[in-house]
Amino acid sequence: MTDEQIRGYANAILSIAEAEEDLDDVVEELFVFAKTFETNTQLREALIDPELPAENKGALIDQLVGERANRHTPNILKLIVEQGRARQLVRIVEEVARLAAERRRRVVAEVRAAVPLDEAQRAGLAEALSTATGRTVEVALVLDRNVIGGVVARIGDEVIDGSVRARLEEAKEHLKERMT
Repeated sequence: MTDEQIRGYANAILSIAEAEEDLDDVVEELFVFAKTFETNTQLREALIDPELPAENKGALIDQLVGERANRHTPNILKLIVEQGRARQLVRIVEEVARLAAERRRRVVAEVRAAVPLDEAQRAGLAEALSTATGRTVEVALVLDRNVIGGVVARIGDEVIDGSVRARLEEAKEHLKERMT
């Protein structure tokens, strides 16, 4: 699938979400699902499997996303899968998030944390990342149990590692330098 086709899907999804005035919710929910899809082998294989009927894939999406999500999110996911584009799901959703942020004159920071962040924490983090990068940042949170504490943010190719693991590594290196 070409970049142009990815962008076409992303623009269509944005148009739907904007027309329904659900852009923020839909983008966030799609992003969370895409990151789960990316890391969960069983889910990815099930949605990519050409032998599994489309209605089974749709039922799986409904089961995972369910009533917790905006009513458009599962329908958008099912459309992508039914069109045979499950392999490109992550790229499509990342493009949706990028275009949505661009329309709001922002950049997306994929933030990995071990625990959910409340609105105040997200706002503070967005402000700190905006200050650090000189750009207006929109936070897309991904829960990642591998992050022991703190957060790891990725904005494009730039990574800002504020995790406990990174700080421990820095302290270890500092001690090694002082001991030699």
